Amino acid sequence: MDERNASIFIMSMNQEDLLLEFKENIKFDYNLKKKNWFNIGGNTKIYFKAKNLKELIRFLKIIGNKEKLFILGGGSNTLITDKTYDGVVIKLSNNFNNISLLSKNIIIAGSAVSDKSLSEFAMDNSLGGFEFLSCIPGTVGGGIKMNAGCFDREFKDILISVQAINKLGQVITIPTKEINFRYRDSGLPNDLIYLSASFKGFKKNSNLIKNMMIKLKEKKEKAQPTKIKTSGSTFKNPLDQSDKKVWQLIKESVSLEKSFGDACISEKHCNFFVNKGNAKFDDMKKLIEFVSESVLKKTGVKLQTEIKILE
Repeated sequence: MDERNASIFIMSMNQEDLLLEFKENIKFDYNLKKKNWFNIGGNTKIYFKAKNLKELIRFLKIIGNKEKLFILGGGSNTLITDKTYDGVVIKLSNNFNNISLLSKNIIIAGSAVSDKSLSEFAMDNSLGGFEFLSCIPGTVGGGIKMNAGCFDREFKDILISVQAINKLGQVITIPTKEINFRYRDSGLPNDLIYLSASFKGFKKNSNLIKNMMIKLKEKKEKAQPTKIKTSGSTFKNPLDQSDKKVWQLIKESVSLEKSFGDACISEKHCNFFVNKGNAKFDDMKKLIEFVSESVLKKTGVKLQTEIKILE
């Protein structure tokens, strides 16, 4: 029995049990197109929205290692296949969206909390160091996974520890000192699901924080496209290969008018790719591959994608 048939056999055996156990929180053959900023994507074999930690643990113990897992946060940096994803997509409910002040300078936030909400909560509690988060579209869980950052600040700069759960339903706590953070990468196992995290800031006047957030937002809006079907930075900056930013490498290697179907390059920032109408997964992937190959041919620099590709 090949891998796909084995997977089908497993689900035909468990589907009724899963429906009885999780009711409306589990869907089969569920469409993901409206669950990401690109507005691209087909169905996933299983879509599970975890109501709470207890339910998530039960689900993982049933699924175990039988299925591929993908954790979908805000969908702000995700490109999803138009074909059916042969695995499980997990979404965390608003019960993972809690945020609180643990002490005068420590915040605990659930992984479904938006980065913008975390920055605003810090401002309301006169805690500095979180201002950069106001410019990152996404959630705490995604930010931890990719060590998200901007304006010379990253998640690792404010993170104290992470609470996560593995594929077997075991909850673990990981202190920052045990995490090998790199540029746009936490180095943590891909199968971990982040539940919450603790962050440390420093006391700062809330008006000063607000002014800084306004300045950062204005700077971002001048340089990056907004309110369109895009997914943030497409490629990571190749820090170990070039002194140039990735947008500079793209600009000197590719005609910025290049497009595949409705997948095109943003006029405002060429490391942002855009679905200008009804782009398909293959259109966007072809554009990504074309730009990557063109930069390599022109500059010798091998680019790595920053967006996550689910296929």
